[in-house]
Amino acid sequence: MRNKIFMFFLLAALGGCSKSFVEQKNPNGVLVDNGYKTEADITNGVYGVYQALRSSNCVGEGAQLWTDDRADDINTTDNQSNSGEPFQFTAFSLVPSNSYLMLHWTALYTPIYRANLILSFIDSITFANAATKTQYKGELKFIRAYMYFNLVREFGDVPLATERLPTPAEVTAHTFRVKREDVYAQIVADLKDALNSGLPVVQPTGGKGRVSMQAVNALLGQVYLTMGATLDANKSDNLKNGKTYLEAAYAQRAFVNLSDIPFADVFDVSKKLTNQEIIWQIEYQQGDAIYSSSLAKNNQAKGESINSPFASQGAGGLFTKDLLNEFETGDLRTNFSVKYATATKSWFITKFRDTSAAATKNGYGGNDWILIRYADVILNLAEVYMLLNDNATAISYLNMVRARAGRPDYATMMADPTYAAKFPTLMLAILHERRVELAFEHHRWHDLIRFFNPDELVAFFKAKDQANYDNSPLSNITTKDYYFPIPLAEYKLNPAKMYQNFGY
Repeated sequence: MRNKIFMFFLLAALGGCSKSFVEQKNPNGVLVDNGYKTEADITNGVYGVYQALRSSNCVGEGAQLWTDDRADDINTTDNQSNSGEPFQFTAFSLVPSNSYLMLHWTALYTPIYRANLILSFIDSITFANAATKTQYKGELKFIRAYMYFNLVREFGDVPLATERLPTPAEVTAHTFRVKREDVYAQIVADLKDALNSGLPVVQPTGGKGRVSMQAVNALLGQVYLTMGATLDANKSDNLKNGKTYLEAAYAQRAFVNLSDIPFADVFDVSKKLTNQEIIWQIEYQQGDAIYSSSLAKNNQAKGESINSPFASQGAGGLFTKDLLNEFETGDLRTNFSVKYATATKSWFITKFRDTSAAATKNGYGGNDWILIRYADVILNLAEVYMLLNDNATAISYLNMVRARAGRPDYATMMADPTYAAKFPTLMLAILHERRVELAFEHHRWHDLIRFFNPDELVAFFKAKDQANYDNSPLSNITTKDYYFPIPLAEYKLNPAKMYQNFGY
């Protein structure tokens, strides 16, 4: 298939032409045009968009390679397995031909294709309740925006499609990179449409995993915050808009104080559908061999049982000493998130647990993958107020998260020489709090490229101690690593319009 950027767009076109090899009809297939005739068809299509998020190549629980592994929290230390390709992400030696990079690119576009496909049919179909149709459109546009938000942060300028492309000619016409400012404009437009789609403020128990108004406000706030922090134009307006929507999300919370919700409860499988901190999650089914979570099982170390009934023979979920050194003594999150395994003589991740019998000895956990939660929103508020030069309000939000963790407030800690030396500015204190609070939740790389420009990012990494960073050479990082390269197969389609990122 000639165009891998939108290879999924071509699936809709393969059945409809004449006699060439690629145009033959599948006698057992159903043409896309005949696949969406009823409200039930659309409902199933919407479920399919959500399903695409689960992939570890997309944003599911296993998507650490392009997030925490790319950053300074987790390192792929094996530079030989799978042709050394995973190691390239953590060693800052990524090349455009990396097959994992191509899988990630395609997986991020898959929900976009599916959303565009459903949106192309939905208005022609009668619904029993018109409000249901409007909400579906809001959900689809939210997911499309979320995917483009990941793409623009990781690749910069990217191809942009907001409609179904049913023919090869239309696909070819859309095979070009769009400036990131225009991608952000589309993200904002989609999210504002979602705000006006009548979504519930909070999804009921039976709707967990679906988009809510809380999620729309939270994401739109972070998008504006990211624009204000990384784009040259309209910084002040973007930050003010970020504050507005983050505050709107915070006002929609169903709890009074973050400290009313114990940190451990956020990850308690028995409370995942009722926990008021969780805003948006990908659901996993406990006990099911296919749809269960592998988080607890995969992170379990040999000789340990804190995560899962699964008897691990490996080292479990490893992380860098650099991260370990950042956990504060006495922090409730430290003892919950990590543990030392005597058998392997190493630390491992314990943040994600399901020790119930229903998980079975196979480790079929019921952990949902949390994409947005209120501690994230609160720390985004701290960040945006800091960037708006209102440090007092920024610190008040920072202290909310520290109070829940059982730690002294910011003013007290700045009187501690050790803390003050490690985090001499409010910006570094907020970044530290995000690192500890959201550890292993796939936020770290996106945080780093929001807090630092390319030159600052290089300086940040090169100031680290190589001894705390395993065998991934810090000396490799350059300003090119701020973005991933465009996958080689995509670049080759049209080197002029699919131009490669700087340094690759």
